[in-house]
Amino acid sequence: MTSKSTLHIVGAGLAGSEAAWQAAERGAHVVLHEMRPERQTQAHKTGGFAELVCSNSFRSDDHETNAVGLLHEEMRRAGSLIMDAAARHKLPAGGALAVDRDAFSAEVTERLRAHPNVEIASGEVDALPPAEWGATIIATGPLTSPALSASIIAATGEDALSFFDAIAPIVLADSIDMDVAWMQSRYDKPGPGGTGKDYINCPLDRDQYEALIDALLAAEKTSFKEWEKTPYFEGCLPIEVMAERGRDTLRYGPMKPVGLMDARTGRQPWAVVQLRQDNALGTLWNMVGFQTKLKHGEQTRVFRMIPSLENAVFARLGGLHRNTFLNSPKVLDGALRLKAAPHVRFAGQVTGVEGYVESAAIGLLAGRFAAAELGGSDPLPPPQTTALGALLAHITGGHLSDTIEGGPKSFQPMNVNFGLFPPLSEPQKKVRGEAKGAARKKALSKRALAELDLWLEKDMVAARGGHAA
Repeated sequence: MTSKSTLHIVGAGLAGSEAAWQAAERGAHVVLHEMRPERQTQAHKTGGFAELVCSNSFRSDDHETNAVGLLHEEMRRAGSLIMDAAARHKLPAGGALAVDRDAFSAEVTERLRAHPNVEIASGEVDALPPAEWGATIIATGPLTSPALSASIIAATGEDALSFFDAIAPIVLADSIDMDVAWMQSRYDKPGPGGTGKDYINCPLDRDQYEALIDALLAAEKTSFKEWEKTPYFEGCLPIEVMAERGRDTLRYGPMKPVGLMDARTGRQPWAVVQLRQDNALGTLWNMVGFQTKLKHGEQTRVFRMIPSLENAVFARLGGLHRNTFLNSPKVLDGALRLKAAPHVRFAGQVTGVEGYVESAAIGLLAGRFAAAELGGSDPLPPPQTTALGALLAHITGGHLSDTIEGGPKSFQPMNVNFGLFPPLSEPQKKVRGEAKGAARKKALSKRALAELDLWLEKDMVAARGGHAA
C-alpha cells in the first residue's frame, strides 16, 4: 500500500479496535478516532479501548454445538485481536469465555497504540466524515453521539431504530454468604480456564422465589419519559420486565435451576441466582441476567432478599442506557458500505448485531474489506455457511423491510445463531431428540470451519495480489 492508503476509523470499542487491527495488519495506515475520555458516554467509565460496559462474558466457547462459540473459533483463525486478548485474560466461567474487563481493555489499548500502522486521534467526530477523508469506518456503537447520529440520519433518510440495553449489578465476593451459596457450573461443565465450579449459586425455595417476584413487580423503576416507548432487545431484558411476563419466566430463564444441586441438600433448588467472576482477583462477581431499571435504592433492598446476598455490598448497581442501530438492510450494501456515501462503512452493534463477539466480528470484516479496497482488490465476503458470513448476510440483506402476511417486517438486532445458516445439503443420520439437534449443529460447525479456511486462503491470495507484500 502507498502512504496515501489511509483508513479512518471512528470509535475504539470492540468493533473499531478489531477493524483497526485487521486493516493495520494488512498494511493500511489507520487513524483511529476515539472521543473518550475527553467526552464520555452514558455507560463507559474509562478511556480504554474495547471497554466492556455490561457483562464480562463473551458467552459460550463451545465451537462444535454453539453458534457464538463457532464465531469465536472463526475469529481466532482470522487473527482476531479481540479473541487473542480475551484468551490472555480469561476467567473461570464454566463453558463460557469470560474476561477480566480491565486487563482485557488494557491489552487491546496497548497493542493498538504500539502498532506501527495505527495512529490514535483523540476527540469527537460529530458528523459523517466527508468524501475528502477517503475510506472511513464508523464503529461508534450503540451509544453513538447525538450529533453524529443526526448526521447519519440526514445522509440516509432513514430513522435509526432504538432499544434499551441494561447493565447487571456487581457484588463484592466477601459480602456473599458462602454458608448458603455454593460453587458449581451448570452440569459441572468446565470451560476456558475453568474447573466446573465457576459460578456462585444462590438457591431459592418456592416461597423465597415468589417473594422475590412480588418485590420485583412492586419496586420503583426509573422512568425515561420519551424513551419509554423504545423496544427492548429480547436478549437483554431487564429482570423486572421478565418478571412481568409471568411468575415462572425467571425460573425458566436466568434463574433456571437445571444442572445445579444445592450443596446443603443434595437436591435441585426451586430457582437459582448465579454470579459470574468479573475480575482476575475474584473479588467482584456479576449477577447473571439481572440487568435492571430499578432505582438504586430499590435494587439494594430487593436483591438483598436473595439468600446469601442479605449483606451484599454492591460495587456497581444495575442501570440502563439507550442504544441505536441502523436499518442496515436498507442503508448498507453487502460490503458494509453506506449506500448514500460509499466511502463510509459501518461496523459493530450499530449495524444491528447484538453481543460483544458479534460486534467485533463485523469490525473484523469491515477492516478486511476496507484494507482490500485500499490495496486495489475487491472485498471478498465470507460464505454464508460460516458464522461470519451468516451475520453479514443477516444485516445486509436478510431482513428487508417489506410486508409479509399483511404485516410490516422490521429489522431487529440479532445474536449469531444457527438459524441464520443455510441448511445442510447432505442428509444427516437418523437420530432423535436432543441428539438430533446436537448432530445438526456439529455438522453445521464442521462445514463452517472448512469453508472458512478456504475463504481465508482466498482472501490472503487476493490481498497479496492487490499490493506488494
